[in-house]
Amino acid sequence: MTYVGLTDDPKTRKAAHGNPSTWKIVKTFTSEKVARIWEKAQAARMGYTGGGGGEGWKNGYTYTITISTKQ
Repeated sequence: MTYVGLTDDPKTRKAAHGNPSTWKIVKTFTSEKVARIWEKAQAARMGYTGGGGGEGWKNGYTYTITISTKQ
């Protein structure tokens, strides 16, 4: 399962998720509206999940959920 989210502070957000080794910034946004649409679309994909309404919106990120990560 892949987690998808948005953040303005990738370093802090990555740490909050347990520093997953598969963490990556997938996309950078200039509009919150576009970022939220992207997040919702990604979370609706098969094998993806997301928290929605995360802290910030400038960077879209993903990581693989494991027993050591926090969603």
